[in-house]
Amino acid sequence: MYKVILLAVPGAGKSTILKRISERVENVKIVNFGDVMFEEARKIGIKSRDDMRRLVDSDTYVRIQEKAAESIGSIEGKVVVDTHAAVKTPKGYYPGLPPHVTQRIKPLSIIFLDFRPEDIVARRMKDNTAGVRRREHESLEEIDEHQRISLSYAVAASAYSSCYFVKFSLRYAETYPFQHVDDAASKLIHYLATLEGG
Repeated sequence: MYKVILLAVPGAGKSTILKRISERVENVKIVNFGDVMFEEARKIGIKSRDDMRRLVDSDTYVRIQEKAAESIGSIEGKVVVDTHAAVKTPKGYYPGLPPHVTQRIKPLSIIFLDFRPEDIVARRMKDNTAGVRRREHESLEEIDEHQRISLSYAVAASAYSSCYFVKFSLRYAETYPFQHVDDAASKLIHYLATLEGG
């Protein structure tokens, strides 16, 4: 049994990767931290996940994070938590895994997926065109910065959580569609197998 946190910047393809894992790892529970937070935020009138970043003041945001983390921390079994290390807001970057969150989740590992900014832009454009989700436009430089800050936050979260840190780099050009999804899913499934039994 284990609880791990999987991190990547928005639009990197994490949801698709996690879908593959849920199909191939028996009894794994995939939990989206943002969805759990949104369920809490809806209780105070927030109408969308994106509005949490834009409309919720920092004290309320912390309380919502804590409630979501408590809920996730109580889940037993093989758990993979889907979230972000750095949340980009109009006021600056905000940590997605501050100590009060990881203390409640108690992860065994924090895993960071690192991609080429060009691939993230391409995936976001596909999402926008398909109507999957509207994402703000960011330049390659902005995405690269977001990834670097996310990586720093992820390492810090691992240090103050006293848990393992793993980085999977997918910064190579794909030779076929969804190669990064296939490769990341395979690496993650192999890693999760090493955690079986504690």
